[in-house]
Amino acid sequence: MTIAETAHEKRISAWALWPLGLATALSLMGDATLYAVLPTHFADAGIAIGSVGVILSVNRFIRLFTNGPAGWLFDRLPERRILFVGSLALGVFSTMIYAQATGVEILFIARLLWGLAWSGIWVGGNAIVLQMAPSTQRGHWVGIYQVWFFLGSATGSFFGGSLTDAVGYRGALWIGAGISAMGAIAAALALSVRHANYEPNDISSNKKWYTSLMPDLRGISGAIWATVTAQAINRLAAAGIVAATLGLVVQSNFDTELSVGSFTIGVASMTGTLLAARTLISVIGAPIAGTLSDRAKHRWGWLTLSLCLGAMGMGILPAPNLIALMLGILASSLASGGTQSLTTALIGDLSTPTEHGKNLGLFYTAGDLSSAIGPIVAYALLPITGLFSIYVGCAVLMLATALWSLKFRH
Repeated sequence: MTIAETAHEKRISAWALWPLGLATALSLMGDATLYAVLPTHFADAGIAIGSVGVILSVNRFIRLFTNGPAGWLFDRLPERRILFVGSLALGVFSTMIYAQATGVEILFIARLLWGLAWSGIWVGGNAIVLQMAPSTQRGHWVGIYQVWFFLGSATGSFFGGSLTDAVGYRGALWIGAGISAMGAIAAALALSVRHANYEPNDISSNKKWYTSLMPDLRGISGAIWATVTAQAINRLAAAGIVAATLGLVVQSNFDTELSVGSFTIGVASMTGTLLAARTLISVIGAPIAGTLSDRAKHRWGWLTLSLCLGAMGMGILPAPNLIALMLGILASSLASGGTQSLTTALIGDLSTPTEHGKNLGLFYTAGDLSSAIGPIVAYALLPITGLFSIYVGCAVLMLATALWSLKFRH
């Protein structure tokens, strides 16, 4: 392949990320809205405060069983675009159910459907990105896709909180369903068949094909286990603890509203804004960490630094002080984006091309397990230990994982 052909191929890949990334970002509207407002608007959903943790976690528990099969499908079947767009459509449907559900049972089912949809969106989307990315720029391409994810979380949190204060809980979710539908349509129309589809593995050559649904855990290297653990701890802190309890941190600092002169901000809007800011900061960390690790060819060292920064941020975030809150959000958000980008790229480095989907399934299953138990553990420990001890515990886990990652720096 000539230099001109190589450059042309990379340009095509870059454009292919736009519909993939945009659809992924917009699909998060309903989920991000629930995280921003359900802890303070549980009565509008017709549920008790004690059910909030379960509702915010159950979508991740179902992914413990769907991530592996999703990765297997994206490795084995050629029509990746159909699988991806179908997952987006299921996500839109789940948000529509949120908007009209009254009571914990229907909302519970809707969250299960969203978990199934997100397995196809996120595992499949990352498998497509790893397929497209040149090996020397894997961290950069993964970082770009992570930017879309963080932008989706940020806009979903911000607009979800703001729309809830403006038009109410259910109105905000109906609008969110419409926004997600636009992303699904964009992907269906614009996602490149050339890059989204795939030449699958030969299923017929393996008589016991079902045994490949999950990786052989005994054959997984220590480096992959360290990468999976880093992802799990990162998701426990970012998606499990902070996302589910930041509203309580805000409430403890500002009561029911924040007044600046004659301007008043409600708790839902303030929480949504901070979650959005946190996610936007992660947007900066993801591509920078990925690109620097490509150039330095030293991803493990950058992962160690990212985990240490995250530990510092988690340790100071819940302190009853506005400056500590802001600094904690800044440090933990940069680290969250960097860690997610670096660990995803490491999975690509440590896996063969025919096992990207399967290993990503294990990788994201570990992250989903941690983020799923995060809200439940947080709300269970809250009356016993308080928020500060929960956040410090996450910081300790991050430091321990950082020490482990040092083992692989050479």
